[in-house]
Amino acid sequence: MNVKQLRAFLAVAQCLSFAQAGERLHLSQPALSLTIKALEDDLGGQLLTRTTRNVSLTPEGEALLPLARQLLADWDNAEEVLRQRFTLQMGKVSIAAMPSFAGSLLPVALKVFRERYPRVNVAVHDVINEQVLEMVDHRRVELGIGFEPESNNNLLFTPFYLDRFVAVVPVDSALAERAVVTWDELLHHDFITLQRPSAVRLLLEQDLQRQHGKLSVAFESHQLSTVGRMVANGLGVSAVPSLCIRQMEELGARCVALDGPRIERQIGLMTLADHKLSAAAQALRDVLIECAKPAPEVR
Repeated sequence: MNVKQLRAFLAVAQCLSFAQAGERLHLSQPALSLTIKALEDDLGGQLLTRTTRNVSLTPEGEALLPLARQLLADWDNAEEVLRQRFTLQMGKVSIAAMPSFAGSLLPVALKVFRERYPRVNVAVHDVINEQVLEMVDHRRVELGIGFEPESNNNLLFTPFYLDRFVAVVPVDSALAERAVVTWDELLHHDFITLQRPSAVRLLLEQDLQRQHGKLSVAFESHQLSTVGRMVANGLGVSAVPSLCIRQMEELGARCVALDGPRIERQIGLMTLADHKLSAAAQALRDVLIECAKPAPEVR
């Protein structure tokens, strides 16, 4: 039993005339008769009785009629839903982004996306970099934004730009007046950073190990906003990706260029290598790449 056969049966059942049903379906009467016969053969019995004067439904045909109406309505609805999804008249896409991106550049791209596709829903998961990788890898989201993974053959990585770490200091600190500070100068103060397994924390420890030894931490938190407020209140200093400059300054801290060593990492878009993106996810991916801009400058 297929859709073409059901449409033919429903047309004859409604018109009770092969001639009128054929006109409605743009089929010749012989072709329509063959379609009905094929349906009856498939189901194993007669659905219509036909005389020279009229057409009527058998009891089995009467039983099939409401089912055929519902099946065809469901089929047409499914076609329309998929058509709207492919044309982005409706749909849903999920994205995971590390907090420094989710709180800075992502809203800009989402505004552009919303203006173009107002009926497509976007679910944003604001999670640490390690969770971004995990959510993409396990297909809980279609798109992820974070640091370039060191090794993961399952993921495709499209870089946006090279982000760098900047110093975060209290506004009344002597360091706040400097154009550039070094790690030696910064680490003479109590250091505040994110807790493990944050990628920010791991990057700092990894890149500082050779020149400065083990990173000594006075305060740590799971949230960048808490780190910024601690610095703003004079509890110490920190270092964050330049994506966080605006957030840190809104919290009352000052950001300063940081060197010796210069710690950098590519930030970009991650998708599964063997997964075809939905139309909505592909559209959002295109907007994200279009809206990508260089990392913010320290003022």
